[in-house]
Amino acid sequence: MGVGAMVFGDEGLVFLARRGAAARNEAGLWEFPGGMVSFGETLADAVVREFDEEYGMVVEVTGLLGVSDHLLPEEGQHWVSPSFTARHLGGTPAIREPDKCTEIGWFRLEALPGELTKVSLDTLAAYREKGPAQN
Repeated sequence: MGVGAMVFGDEGLVFLARRGAAARNEAGLWEFPGGMVSFGETLADAVVREFDEEYGMVVEVTGLLGVSDHLLPEEGQHWVSPSFTARHLGGTPAIREPDKCTEIGWFRLEALPGELTKVSLDTLAAYREKGPAQN
């Protein structure tokens, strides 16, 4: 199981990362980041931990957007992926795992970069359906 989050900053921008060559799947695509849930860890705690470990960011989870069947038949993978909204509280984002992530940035929702991962497309659709009240 993997979790992810649309993390919003003060200006209403959203944080994205480009997956690197050592990513488990969908290398080269942009994503609303996250990671695997550890045994005994809550979903929200996993989001907070992953953003700290991978980017040095302090985030607060603000809501659940939905759960995706993240099907990747070409890679032989099926992930159950809850996606959240979150708020950036502190820490200057930096790439801490350069083999898994090659770029990061803050973007307007109307100007997202390149191709998004399948689960990020699901997350974006859920966010647009529910509206910005959760960020």
